[in-house]
Amino acid sequence: MLKVTTNTVQTTRLGGMVSETTSMFGPLTDLIGTWVGNKGWNLVAVPNQKGGFVLLVQPYTETLTILPLSTPTPNRGTDTIQQIPTLLYNLSIHSNLDGSLLHAENGTWLLLQDCPSEFGICRQSSVPHGDSLLALGNASVTSGAPAIPVISTLPITGPGMPLGYTDPYLIPISGFNKTNPNATLLEAISVQKILSSTNITVNTANQGGISNIPFITKNANTTSFEATFWIETVENPTTGSTFLQLQYSQMIMIEFIPRFQDASKLIQWPHVNINTMIKQ
Repeated sequence: MLKVTTNTVQTTRLGGMVSETTSMFGPLTDLIGTWVGNKGWNLVAVPNQKGGFVLLVQPYTETLTILPLSTPTPNRGTDTIQQIPTLLYNLSIHSNLDGSLLHAENGTWLLLQDCPSEFGICRQSSVPHGDSLLALGNASVTSGAPAIPVISTLPITGPGMPLGYTDPYLIPISGFNKTNPNATLLEAISVQKILSSTNITVNTANQGGISNIPFITKNANTTSFEATFWIETVENPTTGSTFLQLQYSQMIMIEFIPRFQDASKLIQWPHVNINTMIKQ
């Protein structure tokens, strides 16, 4: 039998007073606002339409805007209603070389209260290439500068010699570490006094996933995503006051070109983005 409830209207509204919107987001709170950074780098290998690949390395400027929903989003379960504090974001990335648009994206950050797993944070993203993702993870707060790990951008070609696939990665470029982009993040904060850092890490391997349009799946299949955001409280050396700085490192794995020793598997190409941004 269909049960109809009348005279009850529940809505979720955008905006709201600061006191309403910043008290329920926990470790996501300091994400709220507009961030701008011109120290971004994009590294991605793409098919060259000739059976090979080309490595693209581009410096960029990014504007990231994150706004809160003033009431949680309700998920109605069989025994309880999960209330999810929700942040909406959109970003645009433009080339530092010619000002052209390189990337646009929108999505959400969710604080997963009453979650039946060990993951308390979710990021959902959608990009006009025809990809969408769901990545879950957690947050922590540490004193001092964050522990930014070493990462590798080198393609995963399987056992044996890489057949020159790594050669373009080993050619140095000014201002950017092509094989370990996180070293560039560390260089950006090497002379700063960072008092504390909120560290947010999400991964599609944590009960999430990626969906792609058929063209992407056939030509350059996107298979996984992981990202870490470091929200840093930085001391101004002149005034002693503090400001918020956002650094991030994210890696998307793309698969194309059969492996030489096992054609049933494809070479995996890490697509990496990093940036250091300041809250406006």
